[in-house]
Amino acid sequence: MATSRRTPNTSLTRLLRQAAWTEQQFANAVNRAGAEAGLPLRYGQSAIAHWLSGTMPKPQVRPIILEALARRLGRPVTHVESGFPAPQAGAEPASHSAVEELLDMSRDDMDPSRRGVLQAGLYSAALAVPLFSDLAGRAGAAARPGRTGRVGPPQVETVRAVTDRVADVLDEFGGGHARPMAAAFLVNSVGPWLTAPATERVRHDLLAAAADLTYLTGWMAMYERAHGLGQRYYVKALHLAGEAGDHLTYCRTLRGMSLQASSLGYGAKALELADSAATAAPAAGPRLVAFLRGQQAHAASMTGDRHTAITRLREAETALSKADSRRESIGGYDASAYLFHVAHVLYEFKDLPGSVNALHSSLKAQPRQERQGRVHFHALLAQRQFELGHLDAACATWHRFLDDYTEISSARGDAHFATMRTRIRPHHRARSVRTLSERARNVAAMKV
Repeated sequence: MATSRRTPNTSLTRLLRQAAWTEQQFANAVNRAGAEAGLPLRYGQSAIAHWLSGTMPKPQVRPIILEALARRLGRPVTHVESGFPAPQAGAEPASHSAVEELLDMSRDDMDPSRRGVLQAGLYSAALAVPLFSDLAGRAGAAARPGRTGRVGPPQVETVRAVTDRVADVLDEFGGGHARPMAAAFLVNSVGPWLTAPATERVRHDLLAAAADLTYLTGWMAMYERAHGLGQRYYVKALHLAGEAGDHLTYCRTLRGMSLQASSLGYGAKALELADSAATAAPAAGPRLVAFLRGQQAHAASMTGDRHTAITRLREAETALSKADSRRESIGGYDASAYLFHVAHVLYEFKDLPGSVNALHSSLKAQPRQERQGRVHFHALLAQRQFELGHLDAACATWHRFLDDYTEISSARGDAHFATMRTRIRPHHRARSVRTLSERARNVAAMKV
């Protein structure tokens, strides 16, 4: 009679090798960590050998094993990384689970050999998002027992400063360069800080800062057309923001998820998410109101609801007129962003000339757009001009698109480039198209 053979746990073997421990030293470290947690353990070398050969430790012991490894390696170690099944819902504090899942995902995202598999995940239009009220206040005691070191305000400020720097890299050089940087920082710095001892105030501030960086990473994944991955980052940002009690990042993330749904053509889902963001928003200043209403207008127009779309646009315009004249950080929402939403709404209602005019007005209202934004803006404007039959104007705009496209790494830019070449191909006899086509061939050769 055939007997089943266990599969060796190569992941745990790899971690033991990194720790430079013998099997007995590993067992001793697990026993010490267990004693600190009130769980007397008497493991020896033979138990470790069984684990390495594929025997699964008891569920209550697995977090102790991870803690022992984390102390030795000086970084968090997750269930998946150790070859253990993910803990069942409720088996660990919510913040532990969210951080573990974020680290596993980010670790794969920073690894070029794994990134392709990770990005292949599917976007779910039926995904249910967690409510803020269900997440708030669940961040308690996130540090594991016995972890050395303490984090404070300097670490919080570092996360915020790095988030700003990553956003700058995104704007100037594209998500292809910026997202791996964000993923590496999440794994190597943010993860250890989130599992280290801290005061309650610092822990909430750190969770909020981590949520903002995770949201930005999801935004970059969305721009890189890795929509399943972007959605997963967004959901982790929701969890971190909710646990931090950070209404603003929670709402901004929901709005980002609405924008993602709208970019994929899921109008009803986009509207649901945009309305949820508006409903969950705290007592909001006028710029935040405009930021949310603009996306509600775009999403409503996708469902064919003209009345709601126009109403939301008016509310956005009114709120923006009351906002402080200083440019704030709420998604950078300003007159240019508002007009961009107007252009989307008009396009959905088949007013192509009005949409093109709104895009021109948006450009005039924001002359210093960052490179990443200009790539998308000029590509979109050129496509609308082309649909309107203004071939020469479209080609001129596509030249402006190429000016920036050659300087960035962006999957969304690549998609726009492919669309441009497809659309102009039937018009190869036009002089403006011949010039643009020749330049496009040179750009394509350079991008290989």
